[in-house]
Order: sequence, then structure tokens, then C-alpha cells
Amino acid sequence: MEVFKDFSLRNYNTFGIDAKAKFFVEINLVQDLQDILADDTYPDKFILGGGSNMLITKDIDALVIHVNLKGIHIQNEDEDFVEIKVMAGENWHEMVLWTLENNFGGLENMSLIPGNTGTAPIQNIGAYGVELKDVFVGCEAVRRSDQNLMYFTKEECKFGYRDSFFKNEGKDKYVITSVILKLTKNNHAINTSYGAIEEELKKSNIINPSIKQVSNAVINIRNSKLPNPKELGNSGSFFKNPVISKIAFDSFIAKNPEAPFYKVSEEEYKIPAGWLIEQSGYKGKRFGDAGVHKKQALVLVNYGNAKGLDILNLAHKIIEDVKSEFGITIQPEVNLIK
Repeated sequence: MEVFKDFSLRNYNTFGIDAKAKFFVEINLVQDLQDILADDTYPDKFILGGGSNMLITKDIDALVIHVNLKGIHIQNEDEDFVEIKVMAGENWHEMVLWTLENNFGGLENMSLIPGNTGTAPIQNIGAYGVELKDVFVGCEAVRRSDQNLMYFTKEECKFGYRDSFFKNEGKDKYVITSVILKLTKNNHAINTSYGAIEEELKKSNIINPSIKQVSNAVINIRNSKLPNPKELGNSGSFFKNPVISKIAFDSFIAKNPEAPFYKVSEEEYKIPAGWLIEQSGYKGKRFGDAGVHKKQALVLVNYGNAKGLDILNLAHKIIEDVKSEFGITIQPEVNLIK
């Protein structure tokens, strides 16, 4: 393990923010992670995965530990299901492609989500009607206080909408090292009902799609809406879709009958944050090098040299204007490093 000083994190966060780490180390073994967490030379430590779900607003005055653990292994399987163990540093989309090559179903709707697998349980990532919790078995994590390797079941992870134990009681207390997923080997549960997947499949005259064809449809949709972080700095969807009560929904829809929505339950409705932001006039707007993407209002972008605070100030202004216009408070989905 080599520790670097005053290390630029521009290439380690998808927003491309040129913040610096006081110290930086890349970890390739679980034992190395345990050793560096126990090292009192660096009292302040910051855990960095794929850098895809974060906005850095200042230099990080700490040891930044980049978790780069690699490997995908089949743990258990029978005729119908397979359990795979994926190390935290594996790129999520590349892992999804691996499952598709092996005809393992369950992740196809979550194709092209940016970031690494180790951060997936923190957010309970999801897309097009599927969430991580739908295929999740458990995960391993090192407890930062004593460096013990622990196992968490799905129940212990307390998954919610873009939420988990690791964002609440367990925040900053554990470093996820691997994730165990249960996938189908046959009789795949194809889910094309959410969003524009069916419409995309119809373009190719596909009626009974394979999991690979569903994945390709999702990739085409995402590529048509979302900018490639390698070409334009961004963190994917910056805001969560707000979930509001039925009383608030009835008032909202009476004033905005054209608004799209999804019924979550008898008492809750989800409103697309992108629609709220677009109706507030922000889609495609640019403020210096910080802006809102021209094709998807959910996505804030760095046109080159925006600072993290530029992006954050824009986010705050959007939140204020959406609240003023619709009476709905939207919240960031990304982790704000302040």
C-alpha cells in the first residue's frame, strides 16, 4: 500500500470536481483495508468507492481510502437460482453484463447505473421498477471501530426507497467489502412495465424479450437521456423522486392535472422530480460551468471547471423554486461532502 499526499480526486468522482485529498491510498485486499483502518497515523479517514454518487464541495482533510476490491464468485447454485458474491470494487454495470453473459436474471433493469457494487446497498439502488433489495441476500462489511469483518442480512440492511441502515444508524461506521445476490438461471421474471422499456422494445419488434434484450433497451433509454460522465461530469440522478401523502397529492394533482405520477400505496404517491424541475424552468439551463442537463432535468452537470459549491448552490436554488412552485420538497439523492 502506497499513501500519496495532496492527491487530486478529479478522476475519482464522476462530477470531475478537482478537489484534493490530504492523503490517498488504494485498497485491493480486505486485510489491507483492516490494516489501514487500524493505523492511527491517519486519525481522519474517508471511504471512497466509485465516486459516482457524491458531490465533493471542498478538499478532503483526511486519508481517502479508495476501495478497489475485485472479484465475482458463484457461492451457491441449483437448477433455478445462483448466488454470487461480488467484491465492492467491481464496476456495477460491468458486473451486470457478466451476469447477462451467464444468463443470470434479475439485474437487467439496473443496467448502466454508474458506480461500484460496494456502494449499491447504501442507496438501495434501483431503476425501471427494480431495486437492489429484490435480489439482495446479504453483504460483508468491515466495522471501522474494531476492523472486524461482519455479515449483514437483507433484513438488517433495513432497505427503503434509496435508503438503508448504512445511510442512517450505520452511517460512517462500516465499509462494505462484498455483496451477495440471488439471481435466476431460468424462468426469469421479466419486468418491462415501468418507464419506456416496452416502447423501446416495440421499436425492434420484440414481444417476448430476453433478459439481454431488456438490458439493451434500458441501456438505449439511459444513453438517450443521461450524459456519459467521461464526457460531461455528472452523478446521474441528482435528486430523489419525492413521495407525498394522498392529501398532498390530491391538492397537487388538482392544480397540475397533466403531471405524471406513480401510486406507491393507498396513502402515498411518487412524483417525478425531473418533471417538477423542468416545469420550474431549469431544464438545459447553465450557470457558469454548473448546469442542468438539456435532456434530463434530474441530472446536474459540470461543463468543465465547476466547483462543488457551484453545483451545490444550483441544487439549493432548484429545491427552493420547486418548493415555491409546487409545495413539494425534493431532496438530493447524491451524498454531499461538505
